[in-house]
Amino acid sequence: MKKRVVITGLGIVSPNGVGLEAFTNAIKNGISGVKHNPELERLQFSCQISGTPEISEELKRNYFTELELRNFNSTGILYGVIAGIDAWKDAGLLIENNEDPDWDSGTIFGTGTSGIEKFRESIYKIDAFETRKLGSTAVAQTMNSGVSAYLGGKLGLGNIVTTNSSACTTGAESILMAFDRIQSGKAKRILAGSTSDSGPYIWGGFDAMKVCTYKHNNSPENGSRPMSASASGFVPGSGSGALVLEDLETALARNAKIYCEVLGGNINSGGQRGLGTMTAPNPIAVQKCIKDALENAGIKANEIDTINGHLTATSKDSLEILNWSNALGLKGNDFPFINSLKSMVGHCLSASGSVESVASVLQLHQNFIFPNINCEDLNLEITAIIDESKIPTKLLKKELNIVAKASFGFGDVNGCVIFKKFVL
Repeated sequence: MKKRVVITGLGIVSPNGVGLEAFTNAIKNGISGVKHNPELERLQFSCQISGTPEISEELKRNYFTELELRNFNSTGILYGVIAGIDAWKDAGLLIENNEDPDWDSGTIFGTGTSGIEKFRESIYKIDAFETRKLGSTAVAQTMNSGVSAYLGGKLGLGNIVTTNSSACTTGAESILMAFDRIQSGKAKRILAGSTSDSGPYIWGGFDAMKVCTYKHNNSPENGSRPMSASASGFVPGSGSGALVLEDLETALARNAKIYCEVLGGNINSGGQRGLGTMTAPNPIAVQKCIKDALENAGIKANEIDTINGHLTATSKDSLEILNWSNALGLKGNDFPFINSLKSMVGHCLSASGSVESVASVLQLHQNFIFPNINCEDLNLEITAIIDESKIPTKLLKKELNIVAKASFGFGDVNGCVIFKKFVL
């Protein structure tokens, strides 16, 4: 018998708020975390703004020892460990130094790359014949599974400890991989999430592709404009989102707080066939992903109250809306509400799916729909498909039952997760 899966803990490191309280306040009030980035200006990037979380030295020391911080230079691991441990504590779980691992608990925590700045530092040292000066943590900081390895050690996890990587779909994928493992009874709880390094060596390739905006270097907060007619590309961002998924029986037995239930979802790929390429989605696959997610979750399209879309502020926003409309068979005023967190935080790349999933769960748990900012001039191709009232620009307080979250990534990969208000 398949087990029911619920979410019992959340953690967040976002450009517009570190910690649940700050983040919730920011998304309710439409507060942007996008700012001018002096380093991008110095390096003559076209896009000189970014969504970068602000982490103080004092905060770091709440999660890492002085020894761990010596020669530490991996922002992705930093963000992921903070978000992951916060989610663990939010779930009411203890961090114990038991001799035996916790065989029932694991982590699936994704990333795109790890420790890009540490890689750069290491390359320079090696080229300068200073290999012995790399330090003992260079490998752990630069291996892709570094974030899950750090979390596994700090929490003593004895179940699966691994890192997935599927571009912008990474966060949604990690949640669904955790869901499958718990539903099948192979684990009682999984810390799921994803993270992304920050900085020019992560964002440079996108700037070179000319997919980042360059028109708002003097007005950073207005730069990320999903669904806007004047959208001119995405704003690069970073951060981490973490969610503790747990089987219902275990959660109830320890009297855990339950944010919502994960009904299911779907992951697929367009195979870069048809209209799909390395950088463009295959619409047939996107629509199939959404339809199959609804079927897996056992719901109908008209039961969705709101969608937290991928919606990056590029020319593909109108195609995403069209894909949603075709997949759901809904348009105009019948279409669900839809929003994009990227309007406030930019595109957090491999962290985007988990950061945005935390926002989705908060909406469901607290009965609100956060506003879209910077889309006062809605794209006419979008309003030709759905009514503009379905794209809220102010906070909506509304009883919600089902929220859909989707992510679509480079490589023509797709993920869609269905969250539902928990009812025993």
